[in-house]
Amino acid sequence: MVALANRRSVMTLFSDPACIHSHRVRIVLAEKGIHYEIVNLVADERPEDLLELNPYGNAPTLVDRDLVLYNSQIVMEYLDERFPHPPLMPVDPVTRARTRLMLYRIERDWYTLAADILDGGEKAVAKARKELRDSLTSIAPVFSQQPFFLSDECTLVDCAIAPLLWRLPLYKIDLPVQAKPVQVYADKIFKRPSFKVSLSESEKEMRG
Repeated sequence: MVALANRRSVMTLFSDPACIHSHRVRIVLAEKGIHYEIVNLVADERPEDLLELNPYGNAPTLVDRDLVLYNSQIVMEYLDERFPHPPLMPVDPVTRARTRLMLYRIERDWYTLAADILDGGEKAVAKARKELRDSLTSIAPVFSQQPFFLSDECTLVDCAIAPLLWRLPLYKIDLPVQAKPVQVYADKIFKRPSFKVSLSESEKEMRG
C-alpha cells in the first residue's frame, strides 16, 4: 500500500461526484486552498488503484504521499491539522470536543435520514423525509444565533451541514416558513467561493 501511495507526488482525492461525504471533504480542501488532484469515481466502478489503497473501495479516499485515509470525518480532521490555516476546528479541548459531538450527531441523525431518503422503500423514504424536515425546522433558530453554525467562523460543522442543505431539492424537501433561518444560512454558505469551487458537475445539476 505504501509503495502504491508513494507513486503520487501530489495529494489525491478519490471522490464520488454525487456523494455527500466526498462533498464535505471537497469543501474543506477548498476552504484551505489546498492543491490536489481529483479522481472522480463512476457509478459502481472502482479503479484498481483505489481497491489496492482502501480495503473498502469507497469514497472519499485521500492519498497524501505515503498516507492513505478514508472516512470523511478522519480525512477532514487530518486536513485541518495538516494545513492549520484557516483553522476549522476550535483550539481549546472543550469546544473541540463539542464540535466533534455535533459532527457525530449530524452524521448519525441527518446523514442517516438522507441515506434512507435515497435508498429506502416508499414508506421509509416518506418517514425519513418528514423526520429530516421536522428536525431542521425545530433547530432553525440556532442557525441565526451566530454568523456560522454556533460559531463566529466557518468550522468543520458548516462543511458537514452545507452539502446536506444543498441536497434538499434532491430529497424533495421544502422547508416551511418557520425554517427561514436555515434558508438564510444556506444562501450565505452557498455564496462562499470555497463552496462554489467544491461543487462537482453532478452536484450543480441537483439545483438546476
